[in-house]
Amino acid sequence: MLGLILAGLASAYSIWSFVCLEANVRKARALGLPVARLPVDANNVFWILLQPHFYSLLDRLPIRWLSYPSFVRFSRRGWYFAERANAHLELGPIWALVSPVSINIHVADPDAIQDIVTRRGDFQRPTAELKLYGPCISTAKWPDWPRHRKPMATPFNETIMASVWTESRRQTLGMLASWTKFAGAGIPSYQRDTRTLSLNVLAAVGFGKPYDFRGSTEPSVDEIGEYRDSLQTVLDNIILLLIVPFRVLQMVPGNWARIGNAGVSFRNHMVKMLESETEALQQGRKGSGGIMPGFVRAVDQYHRESTADPDAKGAKKGLSVDEIFGNLFVINFAGHDTTANTLAFATLLLAAHPDVQAWLAAEIEAVAEGKPMEEWDYKQMFPKLNRCRAVFYETLRLFPPVPALPSITSDHPQQVTVGDRTYTVPVGVNFTANLRAMQTHPVYWSNADQWEPSRWIVNPAPTPEQVAQETFFVPGKNIFFPWGEGPQICPGRRLSEVEAVAVLACLFRAHRLRIKKDSDGESDEATYERFDKCVNDVDLVMLVRLKNADQVTLICEEA
Repeated sequence: MLGLILAGLASAYSIWSFVCLEANVRKARALGLPVARLPVDANNVFWILLQPHFYSLLDRLPIRWLSYPSFVRFSRRGWYFAERANAHLELGPIWALVSPVSINIHVADPDAIQDIVTRRGDFQRPTAELKLYGPCISTAKWPDWPRHRKPMATPFNETIMASVWTESRRQTLGMLASWTKFAGAGIPSYQRDTRTLSLNVLAAVGFGKPYDFRGSTEPSVDEIGEYRDSLQTVLDNIILLLIVPFRVLQMVPGNWARIGNAGVSFRNHMVKMLESETEALQQGRKGSGGIMPGFVRAVDQYHRESTADPDAKGAKKGLSVDEIFGNLFVINFAGHDTTANTLAFATLLLAAHPDVQAWLAAEIEAVAEGKPMEEWDYKQMFPKLNRCRAVFYETLRLFPPVPALPSITSDHPQQVTVGDRTYTVPVGVNFTANLRAMQTHPVYWSNADQWEPSRWIVNPAPTPEQVAQETFFVPGKNIFFPWGEGPQICPGRRLSEVEAVAVLACLFRAHRLRIKKDSDGESDEATYERFDKCVNDVDLVMLVRLKNADQVTLICEEA
């Protein structure tokens, strides 16, 4: 009897899903859009938990990704990476991905994207994303967005970039010291080390807590270890934490309890930072500097000036405590893990391209003019290190941490023009700017699928003495936008650039990376095949990252 009931429920659910799917397909086609069907919505909880296992099996099959039907390809979380620009080359610059629950319109057209990102009130970000610890700048609707932006914008200005440069340099020297200890065996985990470096830079610059670099094999002996471990556990399991409350996970024995405890632990770290900073400022002490004083002032303003009437103009002032925690998490998430993942990709790519390492080293030597690293000045050196910046940008072009920018039409139906056609999009329809497609589209990029940092250099110097004549390529609007675009562009863009350029300059001034061969008899071709498999073996939990960076071991040695 139970079996019949379950079978009946499954049949009813399948029929209902099919009816809803076809209803949404008709709505999408009525808009004049090409359509791709999804039998199960991407946000279905059971599918979110099941799909990693399903696609791990598919990945083992000797079948080209583009040979699968569209519903298989587009059901995968993070399908943007595997697709590159192919979906838009097949279906056009604008098309609809339709499930039983929603219509998600995807666009890869520079003019349309420029229009969407500047119409901040018409296309708003989904508010459900990243609300792990509270509302934040990434989820705020436009009327609330300035409140979140104000306390975050001040620390991320040019004045603090010299500190970012200095701390990035210090951390890289520590990382180099760790890496060169493993000259024979190879670096234990360059991916974990770039994460540690980026976290330490953010802790020092953003929160006034400087820490020495510790490699992935070195035991943690201070507060940053607990902070780092809880943060990394949260980031590694963020989808689960967004679905299941911390307290529920803590009741489940084993790994889930560990994840729930990490979520609570990280919140406790944020509480401690806010309380400590508040106490310091109340007592007239300087405090940690960085971003925390602005948050303390925002909380104070929230309690003093916010009105009780939600309909009053400017009813809210400052930020609530929950909003502070939401933004602190986003700063750690976006300001740490995005740059760390990009540095991991860049490190692996450079190890496989010794010619690009030599190209970098020539620029670094010309710009440094023989000065020791301890004397490198931010204002003098950073603007001249165009090749280091080119490596960072080219890595972001192919491996953007966030491959698509979602939004939702709000208030009333919105019109969007793509080419010579204008589409009227109903309220509540998801609208996604496909960043990954734009940055790998053959119409806008030559050799679009190839990693070529030199594409970013204008007037390339024929000799090292002429490096100063090189200028940096500025792409057209909305074909390259890894930090987002428009009024809501990421406030930490400059910080990530300065950090990455400083790290690359320090790494390749006097050292080189290479891939360790699996055996003495491994050919160069076989080594490159292993690298290529590793660099394209990525996943998307919340950000694009290497799925298993340690399957390729790197060796760091003096040039």
